[in-house]
Amino acid sequence: MGNKIKAYAASEPKGKFEPFEFDAGELGDEQVEIKVLWCGICHSDLSMRNNDWQMTEYPFVGGHEAVGEIVAAGANVKGVKVGDKVGLGWNSGSCGHCEQCISGNQIMCRDLEQTIVNRHGSFAEKVRCHWSWAIKLPDEMDISKAGPLFCDGITVFNPLYQYGISPTDKVGVIGIGGLGHLAVQFADKWGCEVTAFSSNPGKTEELKNLGADFVVNSRSDEELEKVKGKFDLILSTVNVTLNWELYLQTLAPKGRLHILGALTEPIPLQTFSIIKQKAVSSTATGSPTVVSKMLEFCARHDVKAVTEIFPMSKINQAFEHLESGKARYRIVLQNDI
Repeated sequence: MGNKIKAYAASEPKGKFEPFEFDAGELGDEQVEIKVLWCGICHSDLSMRNNDWQMTEYPFVGGHEAVGEIVAAGANVKGVKVGDKVGLGWNSGSCGHCEQCISGNQIMCRDLEQTIVNRHGSFAEKVRCHWSWAIKLPDEMDISKAGPLFCDGITVFNPLYQYGISPTDKVGVIGIGGLGHLAVQFADKWGCEVTAFSSNPGKTEELKNLGADFVVNSRSDEELEKVKGKFDLILSTVNVTLNWELYLQTLAPKGRLHILGALTEPIPLQTFSIIKQKAVSSTATGSPTVVSKMLEFCARHDVKAVTEIFPMSKINQAFEHLESGKARYRIVLQNDI
């Protein structure tokens, strides 16, 4: 197995992706090499390409929603083998021996390796990771739509799983884009009553088809006033400032406002807004076991991303489409390197 990998890389902030080749070196004993068949594009790839978070190294090979086939495995790989169809998300390695890893919370490992941070990702013919982060796909899953599940999917599934959300709970989802359209589906299939908060009233019928029972204008204080004290959980997927005080008032006692969008401004919080044991929290993606649980849930309940497909050779056009805000709802690249 050769060590040269062809990819697409940006050489500067906001730069175009150009053909790029790099030497991946020897495959580690606990690593697998995945032939990338499909790879989703996430807004995080755009933020990293633009160095919005001040941690990008160039040349930058993005891509952290990879689906493909294992084509090589190190001597100490366990649980997966050459030929397996797997997915790889935001994380590609963890230490395996710290308290967080041993307790099944690998996502909180201090040495967590991130697929597109300080290493090359999946806008490439092949990508590598530790075997524990190469998650096998259910046989019945459509692999062309599976990529976004490894970022957006697990991000919105994780709080439902971690916080023991009940099928009798009332769940709100703010922002119906890549994250939100999957959150509505998950909460609906979980058995919850689902309210979609959207600033686009034209989406109402579409949102109800995805599983929303009610649709509320996310920027209308008047409409928010009508649902005060209702929600056990609100998942916020937006990265813009909203009337957070009013959203906290829409929570029931012991309700939770869970932030999943990458906000850059602080959320104002007053004691009396949360005094009825309300909570404001956040999580990121999920550990391997939770990813596997999510995939099983998706296969059982036919939860899938709504996708638009571009060939990987058209990656720059795909990013332009993402930046336009018109993607419905996730862009997936079909590898043609």
